[in-house]
Amino acid sequence: MSTAVSPAEKLLYRPEEAAIALRIGRSMVYEEIRLGRLQTVRIGRRRLVPPEYISQYVELLKREAEATA
Repeated sequence: MSTAVSPAEKLLYRPEEAAIALRIGRSMVYEEIRLGRLQTVRIGRRRLVPPEYISQYVELLKREAEATA
């Protein structure tokens, strides 16, 4: 039996994985983190993105799109 976790079951994403999930570039993820638009958690020196923070970021993008429409 495999102990590997599928991407749909991940509890925390590396920024590179969050970029893939969001279909944006790695540098854009780090910029959005720097700006405080995409939240992360820290474990030691690592920054990780919980799936709910990815969802919150998508909702932020939707609100911004509706505001400019």
